[in-house]
Amino acid sequence: MGATKTEHFTDKQNTIATIAKALGHPARIAIVEYLIKVDTCICGDIVNELPLAQPTVSQHLKELKTAGLIKGNIEGNAICYCIDEKVIEKLQNYFVNISTKLTNKKNNCC
Repeated sequence: MGATKTEHFTDKQNTIATIAKALGHPARIAIVEYLIKVDTCICGDIVNELPLAQPTVSQHLKELKTAGLIKGNIEGNAICYCIDEKVIEKLQNYFVNISTKLTNKKNNCC
């Protein structure tokens, strides 16, 4: 398999791609939606909300945390997770920028 050649792209492009990749699984979308719904840091309830085994949920949480979408704080023997609003804001700004450019585009190519 060939190299991804991410060095040929801007930091912003690589960041958005990493975030998008992390959101590319329905379980991760469900986790993000749940964390937004409860609006607080959650320690163990996430496993109870998904039809997945605890190790699978932990792997999805790891992917979301690596992408920066969630933060995890250690509290006793548990890790409590919540949304990282700064990263969500980056994603929101990206899509607003695209939407604005498409709205302002004068030619309809397709």
